[in-house]
Amino acid sequence: MQFMETLSTPLVSLPIQENPEASTVKNNNRNRLVLSLIDRCISLKQLKQVHAHMLRTGLFFDAYSASKLFTASTLSTFSSLESARKVFDEIPEPNLYTWNTLIPLIRGARNPVKVLRFFCGCFVSLLIFQSLFVDDVFILNSLIHFYASCGDLDFAYRVFVRIGVKDVVSWNSMISGFVQGGSCTKMKDLEFGRWVRFYIEQNGIKIGLTLSNAMLDMYVKCGSVEDAKKLFDKMEEKDIVSWTTMIDGYAKLGEYDVAKSFLDAVPRQETATWNALISAYDQNGKPQEALAIFRQLQLSKNANPDELTFVSSLSSCAQLGAMDVGEWIHENIKKQRMKLNCHLTTSLIDMYSKCGNLEKALDVFHSVERRDVFVWSSMIAGLAMHGRGRAAIDLFYRMHEAKVKPNAVTFTNVLCACSHSGLVKEGRMFFNQMEPVYGVVPGVKHYACMIDILDRAGLLEEAVEFIVKMPITPSASVWRALLGACKIHENVELAEQACSQLLELEPENDGALVLLSNIYAKTGKWDNVSELRKHMTVSGLQKERGWSSVEVNGTLHKFLAADNSHPLSKEIYSKLDEIVAKLKSFGHVTNKSLLLQLVDEEDMKEQALNLRKTSNCIWSY
Repeated sequence: MQFMETLSTPLVSLPIQENPEASTVKNNNRNRLVLSLIDRCISLKQLKQVHAHMLRTGLFFDAYSASKLFTASTLSTFSSLESARKVFDEIPEPNLYTWNTLIPLIRGARNPVKVLRFFCGCFVSLLIFQSLFVDDVFILNSLIHFYASCGDLDFAYRVFVRIGVKDVVSWNSMISGFVQGGSCTKMKDLEFGRWVRFYIEQNGIKIGLTLSNAMLDMYVKCGSVEDAKKLFDKMEEKDIVSWTTMIDGYAKLGEYDVAKSFLDAVPRQETATWNALISAYDQNGKPQEALAIFRQLQLSKNANPDELTFVSSLSSCAQLGAMDVGEWIHENIKKQRMKLNCHLTTSLIDMYSKCGNLEKALDVFHSVERRDVFVWSSMIAGLAMHGRGRAAIDLFYRMHEAKVKPNAVTFTNVLCACSHSGLVKEGRMFFNQMEPVYGVVPGVKHYACMIDILDRAGLLEEAVEFIVKMPITPSASVWRALLGACKIHENVELAEQACSQLLELEPENDGALVLLSNIYAKTGKWDNVSELRKHMTVSGLQKERGWSSVEVNGTLHKFLAADNSHPLSKEIYSKLDEIVAKLKSFGHVTNKSLLLQLVDEEDMKEQALNLRKTSNCIWSY
């Protein structure tokens, strides 16, 4: 954590002027230009840049200029309470106009009482530092506690440094403030966090609910749910934050049964506790389980789904291709008259796109007025995955016209659009413009996309040269893209090199060996196929069983290869046998080059038409 320098000036000054004066700085052409830029800012980032320039040139210390900047920080559409407060704190002599500007800021805040209390506290601190109490350790300790409670650890530390002779309360207040502010959590230093707890207990610092929850959060984010559980069991008082932290901690470690037991044990289940488990399932690749918990929440009488619930559930629908469930969630959002903010809009576009309904994704996109970079990027991704590369590029230019700055995800999606549509020239152009034009440094995903673009166009030599010249170490995704291209273009030698590099990064990657086996089979190298199969058997590597899912009348069915557990498996097999028989009667001949060569050649022919998969119903209304 960066600590601010010792206090040398009052934290806040009293208002002196009644109105902002048209200062002499307005007569300077350069200063007038800088001040005019304040009104032209369209983002908080731009306003911060003007602020920094004004500080460097000294223009900020003019009363009129500072008031103008503070007004923009407060009343603009992109205003930020934190940013406005920092501007206010730096104004040497706020005038009456500046103070009056605080009124709409406080009135529009989510917690106006807290904001008002903070500014009142700043005023009190001013009186302290201008009075005889400036060296009173008791009063200064109270100030440390005040600023720490308001979440302003920088100011708390500045007061702490100001104290000449610190007593145990000074140290305790500052340490407690850092713990509650999440300092140990942000550093993810478990041992230091344990030491802080030991210090707190040894020095008799009262561990209230807020401090306990902060330590719980620290333990969980440092990966020690055992420590968190010990503390949780000792806590005399627990609130929804305590329970949610434990649920989230166990779920993220994959201990879902324990997480579910905590959810069931919550005295009064609230939406936040349900969200913790739904989100954990969704983010850890368990969309079926996430939707099952979502369904339980729907049946619960103690809680109702909120924005976060819908965002996580829509993500799970996108993973499964469960559009019926996704549409049902969309209708629920409408019934609740929940405004489509950027998070919900992005989730809906992603869900409809991945479920194959591009038109509905576009309808959602066009129905909202406010679109941030994530909304634009998700729609570009939707067009890309549907092979609408030109449309995706056009949308990127519309995004630029709307003055929304693209980020790394945007360029990943644009490059994917170029890849899927064979737009090699455009792909090169966008990649080369990323850093010099848009200030986005290409990452490993962007390099992988470029490899894919070149590979699909058959430019394997250029792709290899591109990999060699990469300024960063090629990742597994880069070699995987090259290996996939080798299958398309039947380049065995290059495939072996790519597979070797991929296995160095991911030794347990059975998919790489399967893909190499396919390349051998496609080029008729059956001896190599046999040797590779023996190697996989000796190494204990097995191809992960494939699965797919389909949604019928609101019921989601998961199909897993070689699974006979479904109660309707007899009927399913009977229908599949009927389909296979009809295919054979129509003269269907298996294309052996498309098969995975991890079976004997004789068995391969029979397995070519064996579509037997079983289903497992996980969702029903």
